[in-house]
Amino acid sequence: MKKLLFFLLLLNILKLNSQAYSPALLRNCNDKEQMAQWVDSIFSQLTVEEKIGQCFVLTFEPQNSATNINKVKRMISKLKIGGLLFSKGDIKEQATFTNLAQTASKVPLFITLDGEWGLAMRLEGATRFPKNMMLGAIADEQLLFDYGREVARQCREMGIQMNFAPVLDVNSNPDNPVIGTRSFGDSPQRVAALGIAYARGLESLGVVAVGKHFPGHGNTQEDSHNMLAVVSGSRSKLDSVELLPFRKYAEAGLSGIMVGHLSALGLDSTPDIPASLSAKTITGVLKNDLAFSGLVVTDGLAMRGVGSGNVCVRALLAGNDILLNPVNPESEFEDIKKAVENGDIPLALIDEKCRKILQYKYITGLKTYRDIQLPDLKSRLNTPEAELINRRLNEHAITLLKNDKQLLPLTGLDKKKIAFVSAGEAMLTDFQKSLLNYVQTASFNISANSPISAVLPKLSTYDVVIIGIHNAKQPYTSLVSELLKRRKKVGL
Repeated sequence: MKKLLFFLLLLNILKLNSQAYSPALLRNCNDKEQMAQWVDSIFSQLTVEEKIGQCFVLTFEPQNSATNINKVKRMISKLKIGGLLFSKGDIKEQATFTNLAQTASKVPLFITLDGEWGLAMRLEGATRFPKNMMLGAIADEQLLFDYGREVARQCREMGIQMNFAPVLDVNSNPDNPVIGTRSFGDSPQRVAALGIAYARGLESLGVVAVGKHFPGHGNTQEDSHNMLAVVSGSRSKLDSVELLPFRKYAEAGLSGIMVGHLSALGLDSTPDIPASLSAKTITGVLKNDLAFSGLVVTDGLAMRGVGSGNVCVRALLAGNDILLNPVNPESEFEDIKKAVENGDIPLALIDEKCRKILQYKYITGLKTYRDIQLPDLKSRLNTPEAELINRRLNEHAITLLKNDKQLLPLTGLDKKKIAFVSAGEAMLTDFQKSLLNYVQTASFNISANSPISAVLPKLSTYDVVIIGIHNAKQPYTSLVSELLKRRKKVGL
């Protein structure tokens, strides 16, 4: 009897854990019965090909040319694709293209965004929010939630239901060529807290947040766009750093995770296999160990880090639900069909993924999708409230890192000659213009076309030199070193 009671208690604990880790968008759906009816009604009408097609999200330029329109119509008609991702473009063109594509599709399309710092990452004319490294200095998590909610509001205006954000990579390797300012920082706990706050903001308005790049792209020296990146470290090390934000994200009940083209031998010792194609990593670690049950999305399958050879078949078998932008979608689609026909991919697996995708389409509002209203669209995006949040983010992120000699605040400036050097910008910056409202300053700009050596001699007659570094990709440490050698008061 005691054994039976223990077994029942264990089942209840497992059930509670499963509920705690289930995605909030699904868990908090108020009309689960209606959702089930809608999913069943759509699913029952789909052929095997159409079920497979729901797993494909393809990238298009949001240009309303005849060639582009015909291409997307062909992909919708032939492959029955489940969604679109737009590359860089214009607000009105993308909205027009979205309306056209939705009209052409039998099943409503997921419109997705790769918008780590909002729509402006891809769309001209949208609110330009700060990048994540700057946001990492903000202590107020509520402000990150408000920011995520504002990005979600703008997504809804643009007919977007899924954002490939937040970045949950811990920026622990200074030689990393691809993450850098995209990360919230080098503290796993802070990356988790800020990423979760932002993601909760997105999902509060029904936009699926997709944390990336599992199992963590921060400690790599390779760019997975160009080659298979390697994440070194044992399982215990990965658990304490790279995996920690993803574990907390899963526990928080958020809906999507993107898997990177990363070799993490601490999770799967098979040589040269990316996490995006590894069942041990996706099914074994992400789904079983981290108890994540939301949507699993591959990183872009046109990236070289994924390798080649039946990539989409392997990705589905590894545990992915959504196949993002394969190089040759038509041949990959045929490969999946053949794999289903010969039993290499169970049809039940395709059915399961298709149903999950349809559930998320329902809860993000695609059951009652309406065309984007084009009049005043830009002004509806760029509201005073959006600008207020942007200003608050910038204000709260300003950080004084070091002031040992009490150089700040600057005093007695009316009696001193002051120079401002803008490193990384060829044109006069807003900060330089603002300085001129308070005190007379001489402005110097250093860019790729104006070497540091040409500016240094001109600074010798100034009492105070202020340097603004606007491009982290260029090495401007020599400028600072030279000025310090010359014993000038230097403010960064």
